Amino acid sequence: MGKGLRVLITGGAGFIGTHLTRRLLRDGHAVTIVDSFSPQVHCGNKELSSDLAREVQLIRGDVRDESVVRRSLEGQEAVVHLAAETGTGQSMYEIARYEDVNLHGTAILLEQLVKGVAPTVETVVVASSRAVYGEGRYRCAEHGVQFPGSRAKDHMRRGEFEPKCRTCGAEMEAVATTEESALHPSSFYGLTKLAQEQMILMFGRTLGLRSFGLRYQNVYGPGQSLNNPYTGILAVFSTQARTGKPIYVFEDGLESRDFVYVDDVVEATVRSLSAPTAMEALNVGAGQRVSVLEVAKAIVKYYGNKSEVSINGAFREGDIRHNFADLSRVAARLGYKPRWTFAAGLQRFLDWSADQTPQTNRYEESLQELKARGLYIA
Repeated sequence: MGKGLRVLITGGAGFIGTHLTRRLLRDGHAVTIVDSFSPQVHCGNKELSSDLAREVQLIRGDVRDESVVRRSLEGQEAVVHLAAETGTGQSMYEIARYEDVNLHGTAILLEQLVKGVAPTVETVVVASSRAVYGEGRYRCAEHGVQFPGSRAKDHMRRGEFEPKCRTCGAEMEAVATTEESALHPSSFYGLTKLAQEQMILMFGRTLGLRSFGLRYQNVYGPGQSLNNPYTGILAVFSTQARTGKPIYVFEDGLESRDFVYVDDVVEATVRSLSAPTAMEALNVGAGQRVSVLEVAKAIVKYYGNKSEVSINGAFREGDIRHNFADLSRVAARLGYKPRWTFAAGLQRFLDWSADQTPQTNRYEESLQELKARGLYIA
């Protein structure tokens, strides 16, 4: 990457942000973090770890505060925009909050760049999400590739969870989702992430900035919040198993995700800061799908306890069936190739989580919140 850059990370005190910060510091870059230390994410903690506190400039504040953003941008050469509310289920009823943080916060950032308060900024990278696709890419044996929309509730109530061909009604095979795939988010969170990345790419073109929207798949690893029930099934399941409580697996357990270890996400993000001039969205994942039932069983096996894995047939509004990333474009543009297998990454995550102080578990509460709003159907 050449000489050290001055990099601003919004939301830099969070899970991905702290891993990214450590990597940038090791590589000789100067890092500024702006973070509001949201209680849902940080569980009341309002401090950086001691190693980071000594090495970074921390600005405590909200990305919706124009004065905070203006001050944070001064002298920066690159911006990694991670600050956002996350969680597909919660976004379906806390609509105004997700809109305000994710869209208004991004608008404030871009407005300051348009006003020229940081003429030294040359690169802007935004953390997008696989949620922009909604359901992934599928293939019918007879009728080819399709992009199904949200699944019908009446089908799911009958236990028919797999998307079906719109022509013949046959179940389809999930195939890797490319960046050219249809974009039809099934949650408000996904819609805000799609708007975020398009905002960054649009104004990147307008201002002549190198800009990327990195469509992260399901990121996991040490440092992930074990108390936030709205994101990260690995964190939820490990907390349940560790305390011997039941693990509820929705649908039939065969729904799958692309779980990508945080170090691989950091690698792709760092590479985007030094890539040739570009303005595009890129998938960042492991490129493989793992079923939710496989995850639950592996976690229970690790803890060696009798935590029950309950396949309950329930489903949540906004959830998808399958999605895993085609990594051809990100390999060509950034030379990115995931290094972590799911087995190795899960072992590292569980070794870390087993050493953490048990947290207040809001998992059951979160399900009740969804159920009360008709978004969790049992």
